[in-house]
Amino acid sequence: MTNSDLLNAEAALLVLEDGRSFCGRAYGAVGETFGEAVFTTGMSGYQETITDPSYHRQVVVQTSPHIGNYGVNDDDAESRQIWVSGYVVRDPSRISSNWRAQRDLQDDLIEQGVVGISDVDTRALTRHLRERGAMRVGIFSGALATKPVSELLERVLGSPQMEGSSLADEVSTDAELLIPAVGERRFTVAAIDLGIKGATPRLMADRGIDVHILPSTTTAERMLELGIDGVFFSNGPGDPATAHHAVELMKAALDVRRPLFGICFGNQILGRALGFGTYKLRYGHRGINVPVMDRTTGKVEITAQNHGFAVDAPIDRVSETPYGRVEVSHVCLNDDVVEGLRCLDVPAFSVQYHPEAAAGPHDSAYLFDRFCDLMEASRA
Repeated sequence: MTNSDLLNAEAALLVLEDGRSFCGRAYGAVGETFGEAVFTTGMSGYQETITDPSYHRQVVVQTSPHIGNYGVNDDDAESRQIWVSGYVVRDPSRISSNWRAQRDLQDDLIEQGVVGISDVDTRALTRHLRERGAMRVGIFSGALATKPVSELLERVLGSPQMEGSSLADEVSTDAELLIPAVGERRFTVAAIDLGIKGATPRLMADRGIDVHILPSTTTAERMLELGIDGVFFSNGPGDPATAHHAVELMKAALDVRRPLFGICFGNQILGRALGFGTYKLRYGHRGINVPVMDRTTGKVEITAQNHGFAVDAPIDRVSETPYGRVEVSHVCLNDDVVEGLRCLDVPAFSVQYHPEAAAGPHDSAYLFDRFCDLMEASRA
């Protein structure tokens, strides 16, 4: 976005479902968009954020004021497209200053039709969402921004809520994909794509794993006929209470005692397969600086997170489930939210955060090694 672009940008208006509004300038495509307003605290990693399928149907507010400083490139995208439904920034960078930059962030937003808004007091907006909770929002730019707020609010209130939304099938692959192991093949894993990020199969392949990425609609029979050593359930968008098919796939893997690893949405799916409930957080965890304690080692990790729902499991005792004993293995140090589950009688575990952590931090990469250890032990 050049100086002249900033000066000539069309007016834009952001309207929250509780009636509060913010004025700004159009950033990205001009038009209207709706979604759940959420904020993320990362100072970097904006390209990875907007291409994360977990953000499908969400309008992302960047709390860091300067966005777009280092541009975008063809290597750092986490999926085939931008998934955020809208984008909110305070001060978009006027230039892209990085040797890896191939174009400006706004170029991708415009090309893919993502409506955004800049020149917004994102600190005030973030404080509002912290106090009132994540909520529906609309961004309107161009001629739409001149309409009465009351009229635009009606459009916002007519948009779908995140609770009760089944979205994983909308972001999942349509066809099976194979990411081959790097070097000698040690294991074969079926990865159920509920919104998988590109870094995840790469990190598994680096550990000698053939990764079969399967659509969210795949059958248990197909999952098991691949001669797999383990099953992986990915991150993804939507309300886990609607993911009935994914829960049944999880149960099928647990029934045959295949080593199992889930992250983010996959953690919530494991929780529901074990008989726990899930619930919506007030404003969720999003960013790359969330402290989590691994209760099995006592170590604290700084983690990358993006979730608005959590597992409702007791953190003070071991639970009895249809699949044996289960303990909460990881806890968020900010609010005691469940951040991981470990089955004690079947080979399965999960975490609520992102160990692939593009664009960082990398404190949690050891979890992929833990998955390999589980498959090795099961094979023995």
